[in-house]
Amino acid sequence: MAKPADTSTATKSVAGKTARGSARSASDTEKIRTALSERLEELRGEYDQMITDSNEMQRERLTDSAGDDQADTGTKTFEREQEISLANNLLERVTQLERALERVDEGGYGHCEKCGNAIPVERLAAFPSATLCVTCKQLEERR
Repeated sequence: MAKPADTSTATKSVAGKTARGSARSASDTEKIRTALSERLEELRGEYDQMITDSNEMQRERLTDSAGDDQADTGTKTFEREQEISLANNLLERVTQLERALERVDEGGYGHCEKCGNAIPVERLAAFPSATLCVTCKQLEERR
């Protein structure tokens, strides 16, 4: 009777696992790719809509600025900066998802970019574009 360690070693070689951790089946990889692609398209749509809305509001602010005092101008500037900040945040999320899709294609998705250990499934479920395991992320944030 084989030991559990022997069974897992045999399974690793049969399943095509890499030295970094576990490999996924083609169907699992395709599910991940599909989910990431769908979310990416959603975010791109949100970003495009936000830019369109922001530009439209900016045009309205410029045409409706007659008689504005300094407080009105300051408020409009503050609102514009908030819109830009939100758009930049969305664009950063788009970039992260694009990078995650690249990692899926390269076979590195789900593995920490620093230590190479597998990123827990729970972390990937909460943050699909995670590139660092919890430990490496905590170390990075402490710096």
